[in-house]
Formats: sequence, structure tokens, C-alpha cells
Amino acid sequence: MPAGSKSGPALFLGLELATDQLRASIVDESLELVGVECVDFDTELSEYQTQGGIFTTPGDAYTTPVDMWVKALVDFLLEKLTRNYDVTRIKSIGGCAQHAVVWWKSTPIPSFPALDPRLPLHSQLPPNTFSLANTPVAQDTSAHTHALALEALLGGPDHMAARVGTCANASLLAAQLLRIRESWTSDVWARTGKVQLASTFLGSLVCGKWVNMGEAEACATGMWVHGGGQNGPAQGHWDEGVLEIVGGSREEGRRIRGWLGDVELSSGRRVANVSRYLCERYGFEPDTIVTPFTSDYLSAYLSLCPSPADAVLSFGPMDTLLTPAQHYLPTRLYSLFPHPAQDASEKRRYIAMLTSRNADVPRALVRDMYTKSWSAFDRLVAIVPPGGSIGLDDKLFSFWLLQGDSFPLSHVKGIFRFETGIKVNEFRDLRANPRCLLESQVLSFRVRWSRMIATGVLGNIRNRGNVAQNPVPSPTLQQNQSPRSAVSSSLGLAFDPYDFSPLPARILVTGAAANFPSVANLAGDVFNAPVFMPNTQVDSAQVVPHRNAPAAGFPGRASLGGAYFARWIWGKERTSVNGGPSTGRGLGGFEEEIRRLLGKRWVASGNNPLRTNVNAPVGGNGGSGANSGTSTPYGHSRSGLGSTIFAEEEEDEMEEMERSGGMLSASVFAGGFADRDLGRDISRMRTLTGSTAETTTSGGSGLGAPSTAFTTPDLNAGAAGTGTPVVPQTTALTPVTAMPTSDAEAQIGLAKVAEADVDAFMTYAAIVPEYCRLEGMLCKSLV
Repeated sequence: MPAGSKSGPALFLGLELATDQLRASIVDESLELVGVECVDFDTELSEYQTQGGIFTTPGDAYTTPVDMWVKALVDFLLEKLTRNYDVTRIKSIGGCAQHAVVWWKSTPIPSFPALDPRLPLHSQLPPNTFSLANTPVAQDTSAHTHALALEALLGGPDHMAARVGTCANASLLAAQLLRIRESWTSDVWARTGKVQLASTFLGSLVCGKWVNMGEAEACATGMWVHGGGQNGPAQGHWDEGVLEIVGGSREEGRRIRGWLGDVELSSGRRVANVSRYLCERYGFEPDTIVTPFTSDYLSAYLSLCPSPADAVLSFGPMDTLLTPAQHYLPTRLYSLFPHPAQDASEKRRYIAMLTSRNADVPRALVRDMYTKSWSAFDRLVAIVPPGGSIGLDDKLFSFWLLQGDSFPLSHVKGIFRFETGIKVNEFRDLRANPRCLLESQVLSFRVRWSRMIATGVLGNIRNRGNVAQNPVPSPTLQQNQSPRSAVSSSLGLAFDPYDFSPLPARILVTGAAANFPSVANLAGDVFNAPVFMPNTQVDSAQVVPHRNAPAAGFPGRASLGGAYFARWIWGKERTSVNGGPSTGRGLGGFEEEIRRLLGKRWVASGNNPLRTNVNAPVGGNGGSGANSGTSTPYGHSRSGLGSTIFAEEEEDEMEEMERSGGMLSASVFAGGFADRDLGRDISRMRTLTGSTAETTTSGGSGLGAPSTAFTTPDLNAGAAGTGTPVVPQTTALTPVTAMPTSDAEAQIGLAKVAEADVDAFMTYAAIVPEYCRLEGMLCKSLV
């Protein structure tokens, strides 16, 4: 990359410690993208021999070397930034990291190691600086049973949530600590002198001193009692009883309290300046601000500036749904965090989060079992009807629970399929598996959203804002008016599945799976809301459509969130120093200020969209073979699971697919299935011609591309897999493209990729009661 300008206005740096990369994004005062750099752990630090940035070992353990993070930051990323940009222009640094824990040995604890600017930081850390060299990352579920044990000791999920704001999940710091004490050799515990979350660890390296974790992250540890003050920070505290349980004694509980340190209750101000080491070695100015660092999912949320009625749906190694919350009302139904970017004097705001661990791993496994590529996976999802069948009474359901998940499925593990309400080992038509998997994943969020709404944590029932609603109810809606309450009552539902008014006004999607047109449409159909995606991801998907990491030259959303936060803190301090309104507070709330800056840039640029990349490669879709996809064990090599393998064929084989008796018969498309879900002209689908004409993707308009291949059973392969499978002819996945988008969304960097469809929503509303019934049976171990 050519060197950036060595003079000019202020710049702001955002860092992101992801699972597979360390990323940096630089923006200017108007939030225009100026620079992008990254360090890929697998390729640039190959000596650590990670795969996707992690090690996988038996027992659901996913770990990564902490030493690699240090080397990536100082020996690689900062060197790149210094070489390509004038770092003296960087006025503020923000950042975030994946959920992980760093275990420091006792020896360097009295003070942060004194560093010689003439030498790389990595070379100055003494051997065995960390008492646990390879630390568990967010995907790790090896502490799941310890989390459940802790939950039981605290009286169950309800009592635990009321006490420490969350119920059991494998990512809890409390569960990780308990596992290390009980399952590892005693020397790891004995050698430890400090414990840091990865975000505060990264912040400490930048500041050159110990940095306290923010309260948003403390609330995710399972050991913090939030004060719950609405008009400013209330005094939260570490729960001594929980610390005692985790440590095994009162004395060890106090020791853990010392490891954790204090918690920063105010997130709207600097935590320190950049370290002397970075100033002398790399040329940063001594007064460069360092803001509080936070979790990657919260930082990505900040980069999207969601409105109160929005939901941020992220598809990744873990799927998450985040939305603004007005009150602190902890329950077992969701996780709740103080907003990571708010001023001490403003009314307290929160973020509610729903999570699912069974995300990328099941998607990659289903791809391997039933298709040969992501393009085939996407096409199967697009052509199979909602519920896997056109009949109202024979819908198909599947639950892929491969890893220990959170409530209500914390005790459930396995693959479960249902036809006509009866558990089966496999669907009669195997092609239903990809769509039924995705429907289960998205319906889970839709159901849990409705249960969350009922608690009042989000405030009053949402006003869906400017989302178009018909003044006269649709015929489908009128038909469902009478039976809806009876159905809900008879099945014990606490919400009306046909009422979309409490659902999000917009779905803001990120993550690799959202690049599939079929998935974007499915999310819009289930929530009856338009779906928007960051322009950075829309453009990145044209280069690499099925990886969670952005393409070269494109910023990660979490790193952008850190840069936006850095800009906000700098602006607040400058306004206060210059005698701006409300000295000490400076500018308004984070989202309001970011929207103001982006709106001002929009007008000044003549309504030009934000830059989405810096020197990125030009267009073109990546391949969609088995080695592409996710940062999971299944994403790197083909799984041996599945006795029946589907092979890709060209579209002139569609008539053969019809003759095989699968779902592609013309009758499939007889109602309730929108044309856009098919990704093609429906009349052409009904005639099932062998044409190879170009088609448009369901998320785009006017952009033709050769059709991706369908998948069909290898009819030569026996049930036991004794036949020889057809060699696949892999075709490229055609990712989502931007639809016409209003200026309000375009100026904050969003593009519409799917429309709301009330008829499709009603189809899924009819499915919700049966989904809830089957989920309840799984939770009660009745199947």
C-alpha cells in the first residue's frame, strides 16, 4: 500500500483483536475511511501453526496463543501503520477484542514492564510471562459444565440472573476460572497474578499500564453486581459470594478479586494516553487519547448506530442479536450490558443481547453433508418453501445443537428433526436440511425477541417508525385474526405470533451468512422488516462472499466501531476545553453525534456514499468450495459425516431433479412463496426449462450473473454410500447486492438488501407455535 499523506487533519484509529486477525481502521474527522491494515495470524505468524487463529483440541476446547497477539500488535500491525500513515495525526485510539481471558504470571504484576523503545515489545517480555500460554476463546465450550454447576449453586438460572445479571454460558469468566481451578494442574492457578479480558489486555499494551475493564464487560463475567442507576453510574461491585464459590474458599475469592482489579464505571472519557514506548518507537504524539476498549460484538454494534427500534443480527461463529434497551431488568431470557459509549451525566442506556453458539459450525456441517459448496447451499435455501413443505400441517423442523448453548437449551445436545410433529432420523427429502437449519436459527431469535419484549426491558411496545404498514389489514392478516388468540392460548404462548408491531423496525445484518441472498431474505421474512447491511460488507462480499473476515482493504466493523468511539471521545474533550455546552459533557449521545457527523459529511460531499475500502482488489466473487467459509473445524476440511452426498449439476439437469421426486416440482411454487425468494423469474421456474440464461440475485437489481448450480442427490450412490459420487463442478456464490436505499440509511453507510414481506411473515407466524412446542419438548427431554 502506498504511504499515506504526511500532513493533514486529525485521524482516529480503531483496533480489533479478532479470532483470525488483528485489524486496524483509520477514519478522519468526518468518519471517512482513510486506512485499513491487518495481520493474519495463520499466514503472517505461521510459526504458531494456528488454523483460523485458533487451536482445536478434544473436549470442545478452542484456544489461541496470547504470545501471538503481542507479536501481531507490536512487531507487525504498528510497523505497518507507521510505514503507511503519519501516526502523528492520530489523535485518539479506540479498540475491542474477542471474548477471551489473559492469565498473567505474578512476576510482572507490581508495575507494567518497563520497555526499551529500541527493541520490539515481544522480545522484552520474559519467558513464560503468561501462566496460561494458550487461552480459551469465545468458541470454547469446555467450561459449559462448570457454568451449569455454578448456576445450580446460585439457585438456578432465575436466581443467578437476578444476582449477577446473566445465567450460565460457557463464555463466563467465572466458569473459565472455575474450570482452571478444578481441571488444570495447580501450578497454573498458583502462578497467576492478574487476569484480564482480551480487550483490556490490548488496551494495556497500548497505554503501557494496567487498564481496568469497563462495566459492560464486567457484566459478562458472571461475578459482577450492576448498580442499576438510571441517572448516572451507580456503584456496582464484585459479588464476594460468587468469588468464593469460584475460588473454593473465602481467601481464594479475595485473591480473584485482586486479579480482576477495579471496574471503570464511566465509559465516556479517556482511560489514559498512549504509552511512552509507542511514542518513542513509532512516533505517536504523547497526548494521543486512548479510549476504553470493549468487546468486539459491542464495538460492531456501535459502528452501525442502531435506532431504538432496530435489531443488529450478526451471523458468525456465534450468532448474536443486539438491540437498545431502556431499563436494567436482568432475566434468564437475555444478556444485558450497560451501553459501552455513554457520558456519565446522561440517562443510563443498555444493550440487550441474545446469543446462539450453534451458528457457523452447523451451517458448515450441513453444507458438507448435503451440498458441495456455499453456492449450492444458498440455492437450496432459496428454492425450498418456508417450513420445507407447501402443506400447512406437514412443516419440517430441525434443531442442530452441537455445542452447549445458553438457556433454555443449556442441557440439550444433538441433532433433532421433526416431520408432522414426529421425531425422525432424517427428512424424506434431504434437500430441506439447509433451509430448515436456517429457519430454526432465525426463528429462535424471533421467538426469544417476543419473550424479551414481554419483560419490559426494551420499554414500551416498539413503534416501528417509518416502516411501511398497510392501513387496511391484508387478507392473510384478516383470515388469521380469529384463530390467533386461541392458538396462542392453547399452546401457552406469551405473545401473538401474527402481530409484527413489537418486532424490530429494521434488521441490520453482519457476518458471512448474511451475504447469502436467501439468508437475508429469510431474516426479513421472519421479522417482517427490511434488512440492511453495511456498505463495507456489501462491497467486500463481491470479493469474498462467504468468509467472516473482510476482504483485503475492507475494514472490520468492530475496528470501525473503535475508530468512531475514538472520534466521539476526542470531540467531547475538545468541545469541553473550548467552552462548549455542558462543560464536562461535551457533545451529545454517541449515536446522535455519529449520525450528525455522517449527515454533515453527506451534505458536504454532495450525497456521495462513504468510502468502503482502501486500495482493495477489484470485484469478482471468490470460489465457494469446501475449504471456504467459517473459522470452524468444519470450515477447513470436508467432514466425513453424511452417507448421502449431493453433487452440483448445471441447470440443464433441473428436469432430472423434477423426475427424482424432490421438491423442485412445479407445485412447490403454488402460493405463499415470494418470487424474490426464488432468485429468478417464477414463470421460468414453473416450466423448469433447461435454459442457462442469466438470473438476478434476490438482493440485487439489474445485476446478472451466470446462475449458480443446483444440488441434487447423487442417484448413483447407495444409502450406505457405496456408489461413486459425481465430481462437482463448483460455481461461484452470487452474494447480495444493494437495492435502492433511502438517503437516511445511505448516509450512515447502510444498504438495503432485502424487503419486508407480510405474506411470508404470516407463513412463519403460523409455524411459530409448533416451533415453540417442539423446543419445549427438547428442553423437557421428552424427545
